[in-house]
Formats: sequence, C-alpha cells, structure tokens
Amino acid sequence: MRLHRNLVFSVIDGLNLIFNEGAYADKVVEKLLKRDARWGSRDRKFVAETTYEIVRWKRLYAEIADSKENYSRENLWRIFAVWATLRGIELPDWNQLAGTPTRRIKGRFDELSKIRKIKESIPDWLDELGVAELGEEVWTKEINALNKQADVILRVNTLRTTKEKLKALLASFDHETEDIKGHPVALRLKERANIFKNEAFKNGFFEVQDANSQLVSEFLDVKPGMKVVDTCAGAGGKSLHLAALMENKGNLISLDIYEGKLRELKRRARRNGAHNIETRVITSTKVIKKLYDKADRVLIDAPCSGLGVLRRNPDAKWKIQPEFLEKIKDTQQDILQRYSRMVKSGGKLVYATCSILPSENQEQVAKFLASNKDFTLVEDKKLLAHESGFDGFYMALLERK
Repeated sequence: MRLHRNLVFSVIDGLNLIFNEGAYADKVVEKLLKRDARWGSRDRKFVAETTYEIVRWKRLYAEIADSKENYSRENLWRIFAVWATLRGIELPDWNQLAGTPTRRIKGRFDELSKIRKIKESIPDWLDELGVAELGEEVWTKEINALNKQADVILRVNTLRTTKEKLKALLASFDHETEDIKGHPVALRLKERANIFKNEAFKNGFFEVQDANSQLVSEFLDVKPGMKVVDTCAGAGGKSLHLAALMENKGNLISLDIYEGKLRELKRRARRNGAHNIETRVITSTKVIKKLYDKADRVLIDAPCSGLGVLRRNPDAKWKIQPEFLEKIKDTQQDILQRYSRMVKSGGKLVYATCSILPSENQEQVAKFLASNKDFTLVEDKKLLAHESGFDGFYMALLERK
C-alpha cells in the first residue's frame, strides 16, 4: 500500500478532533469524507477505516509510541507510524515520519500484547469492571470480540419487499449478500460498501441494523392491530421494525425526549412506508401518564453504557466514565418503574439494552420484579459478541398479570 499525503493528513486532522476535542468518531469521519470531491471509494475507505482503527487501538498504539494525552500533532504522527508499521506499510520519506523506530515498534507490540488492558486498548477501570461482572475468562473473550470490526448487516423491510427480491436487486448492483441463521429478515454484506446511495435503500427496501438488534423487536411478540409503545425510540430503528412486524396495522406510538430524533424517525418512516407510527415527544410526565394501562406491548430500549456496541462505536471506550455508569443505572430503574405502568393487564413488556453488564441487565430486572409483583419474567436473552459474532445485547420479556 502506498500512502498518500492528503489522505493521511485528513486522518491526522480527524484524530486530533476525536482525541483532543472530544468529537464523536462517526461525526468526524462523516465530515472528513466530504473534504475532497475527487476522492474515490478506495480513498474514502482508507480515511474511514484508518481513523476507526487508530481510535479502536488508541491505548496500545499510544503506549508503543510513548505518546501521552493530550496528543500533540507530533504525537499523532507517531501513533499513525505505529499503525502503519504494524500493518507492514512502507513509510514514505516525509518529515513527519522521519526517524520512525520500526524494529522497536514491533518489539514493543510483542511485549505490550501480553497485558490485556493494553492489548485490547481499554481504560484500567473498564478492564477491572469487565472482570468483576463477567469473570476473567468470559471478559477476555468478549472484549476481544468487541474490538473486531462489525459486519454490515441489513434488515429487510417487509413492508416494501421480500428477502429474496432484495438479495436479487442488490446483486444486480454488485452487492452480494448472505442469509444469517436465526435472523429471519437479516442479510450480511459479503464485502463492505457504501450502500446508502443505492436505489434499494432510497426506496426503503432495507435498513442497516445489527443482527442481534433485530431480535429485540421480534422478542416483543407484537401482532397486527395491537397498541404498541416504543418508549425510547430515538431515530426509530426498532420502531420501523415493529411497524413491519405489525404489517402497518394497529397503533405504534414512538416516544423520545429528543424531538430531533423523532423528526428523523418520521423521515425514515416515510421512506419505509411505515404508516402506523405516531411520534410523541416526552415533554412532561403527562405524556407517559396518559398511556398508563393502555398498551398491549411496551418496548423499553433503555439508555445504557453501550458496551455491547463498541465494535461500531470504538471511541465510547474513552468517553464512558465510571460515574456515568452509576448514573445511567439509576435512570434505567426509574424508566423501568415508570414506563412499565403503560402495560395493560395481560400485556407484555421488553426491557432491552445494548450492554453486556449484568448490573445493567439481569440485576435491573430482578430489582424491578422485587417491587412489582404484578409482573413476571417470561424469558430473557443474554447475547454476547464472542458467542454470536454480532453486537452484545440483553433483553427480558415480562408479562403483566
């Protein structure tokens, strides 16, 4: 691979924003990819994947480069040189890369790879927490799996098409896909590609959604004609799936505290042909109270640490703090206690997170059930990345007597 100066400078600029200014990696990459209209798909792929890779392995590369936070531009170049060296890429004769100790980099990599928290590039506190909650063996496998690049998974929008038709259509655009066992409307792209400019996407035939994430809406056991509430809908990935499972029949109320996210949901719903979605912004407790004892099904896709989705949000490793985790657990229990009151007698509730920690999952459900005797646990699922190959998720199905 030959390194091109304008592409590498873009990566360095992006890393500076992410590491030193607290910007979110996905937003930074999105902006970088618009920097030069002359870039081809290979150029954009280099910028995006290199930035994400260095973010993912920040601690390991920084330790090898002997670079400390806050990272000067010189330090960012040294970190980049580590990335390139470990991939066997020949370093060009640029001033910024002069004097790179190639042999020492490889030796340091071998030495530091024996220490899990450095090898897997995570903060000390997170490594200790993972061991405490999951045990040494499971945590070692899980954090390793969460550091692998996520596949591109599609969810077929059955309101617009079928899996077979979508597979054929995508193949006509040179996007080969494959089925995923146990995931009825999921397709995996065999090769990574930008499929958002594809006509199939513009026509609402699919959404990009992790395979395990797709299981959450299915777990809620919705039927056409029901009254269903998605309480933390966000931009609506699961609401759109629920609308498809309901065959556009019945009433699906999507709630969120952020009006902007619900606007995005409305836009996506129009593209998806999902007509039974009604959005409501949670501006006060009245919005929730009006729905008490009204819903056949309630989904609480609760705010969480997001540790189950580190594969696609690697910068979260550096943004999450221990105090946030304690605060979010209080929020989870509060939401579960209040929003569960929307479920009518005989109705069902799913509590779900994209976390792998029992303290955010099983322990929250147990605490809720201890104080709510009219709910029973029907079933729960713990989905770990190292076992499934997809994102880490938890979901519990509860039924109200």
